[in-house]
Amino acid sequence: MYLQAKGKYSKQAHVSIPEGCYEEEFGRSGFFGPVSQMYHTHPPTAWTRIEGPLRPRSFDCNQLAEKQSSSVVSDRVTMLYNQDVSFAIERPMAAIDWFFRNADGDEVFFIHRGAGLLQTDFGPMHFEPGDYIVIPRGTTYRFLPVGTDNFFLVFESKSAIRQPDRGMLGQHALYDQTVIETPEPVPLLEEGNEWEIKIKRLDEITSVFYPYPPLDVAGWKGDLCVWKINIRNIRPVMSHLAHLPPSVHTTMLGHNFVLCTFLPRPLETDPEAVRVPFFHRNIDYDEVLFYHDGEFFSRDGIKPGMITLHPQGIHHGPHPKAIESSKQKTGTNEMAVMLDTLNPLKTTSEADVCEWTDYWRSWQ
Repeated sequence: MYLQAKGKYSKQAHVSIPEGCYEEEFGRSGFFGPVSQMYHTHPPTAWTRIEGPLRPRSFDCNQLAEKQSSSVVSDRVTMLYNQDVSFAIERPMAAIDWFFRNADGDEVFFIHRGAGLLQTDFGPMHFEPGDYIVIPRGTTYRFLPVGTDNFFLVFESKSAIRQPDRGMLGQHALYDQTVIETPEPVPLLEEGNEWEIKIKRLDEITSVFYPYPPLDVAGWKGDLCVWKINIRNIRPVMSHLAHLPPSVHTTMLGHNFVLCTFLPRPLETDPEAVRVPFFHRNIDYDEVLFYHDGEFFSRDGIKPGMITLHPQGIHHGPHPKAIESSKQKTGTNEMAVMLDTLNPLKTTSEADVCEWTDYWRSWQ
């Protein structure tokens, strides 16, 4: 197809919307493929009823129980999953006396609350709120939190986690490579006890025992290791003239999914520019947001520790009050983690228990 324009339309997407119209982005491959803007005479989310399973959903993870310690399979609460990636919540109250190794996939931890020490094959690393920690498949590790109030997001990927292609933005965009932290080796040399590694393979646990600590690595070299970055070191891509799509906030990605980070930023200064996320209907991707901190001005009734799920095929966009309130604001004050998946996500029974079932009504 070639670019066409019919009826009422804006010459620049997301700027100077025709009077009395609401712009919707209708596109393929997330925000990378062919796209059209549609100009509706009513907000696409102004529904009166939704019958059937396809609806916007929200879950309050603060309702999930804390655990005395993490036992990997039983205490890690999976909320959403597909054949490529799963999204779980882990809330340990204490350290564990064994080590863990995931043979099923790479893991990305996001530290919502909690601090302490992470011990790995490659060496120890301290962790704190706002850390993304990437642990490659097969790494031996354990978390040693210093307090009891811990809240981790865990993304388990069947594919390797990689950094986004920065393209014409340049290699220093999004985050400079030198802010990435990797561990220095510090071998555990204690003798005389039995040490256990729990290995997860095909969601089953095998325990392997040693007469010495298995984290005995005295040195390493290469380009595959545990690494972390804190959200304070991420630099959002911005435009003062037009609202940019969520894809510009990609932090890392795997096969058929991306992880994005939304951070405080100035709003667009062009008086004709759309200043809130534009309406769209997620043709090819399910979109999940975890709300970490701040004021989520485009959503009513959302607080830190909650998840929203906007599945493929149904519209979503800002709540009605957000459009008006954005005209008086100069910037956003929100921190959130987004998971976009090509293959549809399924929810678990644990997620269903903490669902805000009337979330779809919040646009009314």
